Amino acid sequence: MVRRIGLLVTCLVDLIRPSVGFATAKLMEDAGCIVEVPRQSCCGQPAFNSGDRTAAREIARQVIEAFAPYEYVVVPSGSCAGMLKVHYPELFRGDPNWQPRADAFAEKTYELVSFLVDVCRVDRVAARVEAVATYHDSCSSLRELGVRDQPRRLLATVQGLRLTEMRDADVCCGFGGAFCVKYPEISNAIVSKKAAAIAATGADLLLAGDLGCLMNMAGKLQRDGANIAVRHVAEVLAGMTQEPAIGMPAGPPPCSPPHAAESREGEVKR
Repeated sequence: MVRRIGLLVTCLVDLIRPSVGFATAKLMEDAGCIVEVPRQSCCGQPAFNSGDRTAAREIARQVIEAFAPYEYVVVPSGSCAGMLKVHYPELFRGDPNWQPRADAFAEKTYELVSFLVDVCRVDRVAARVEAVATYHDSCSSLRELGVRDQPRRLLATVQGLRLTEMRDADVCCGFGGAFCVKYPEISNAIVSKKAAAIAATGADLLLAGDLGCLMNMAGKLQRDGANIAVRHVAEVLAGMTQEPAIGMPAGPPPCSPPHAAESREGEVKR
């Protein structure tokens, strides 16, 4: 059965890690879906978390309208998917015009790996990554959406990958959106414990489904001098690990043969 999917890319993926968006599209196309990316902006989560319900509702209306034509809405982020699936209905509770639309929108919205496993019934991926990995359960994915076993089931089918569980994998990393900015000391204390738990596994690869969490943990691991690559789970499941890990510098461009440079210089001179 072919499913027409509207992909909500998310702000962080669009601006910080586009490779996650391409990996997401590949995974869904491999599952037989038609993937489209309608014009979109933020899901409204920052406004909602800051208490600005008026702005959050205005953004939510735009998102619901943009994704109205699609059978499903898929999001490579537990926190953004949680905003759409859990908090959009809350925003419009009691509104006779928008509550039914928000409820219907929430019903067709899924976090990426949950969609692959629970809707498309994907039970394996054709990827190979040689690494020992550990997985962090983000708060929104786990507590709002019930995503826990799905990524582990698919990661178990990645050739060459060995998954080892960290202590307190389901404990917050300390990011929390604006929380890490408003309460940096508390955030740092939380991520310090998380980084220690990650390092204790002996893994050389950290995975999760939320880019904000991954950026936070990658930054701490790098400040601690830990040699642990950090990636979104979609990149590994799709076998798209050519890009440097999160927070790692890009390598130098491949060198051109000397005669190629000479030819270009001659062309310019002419």
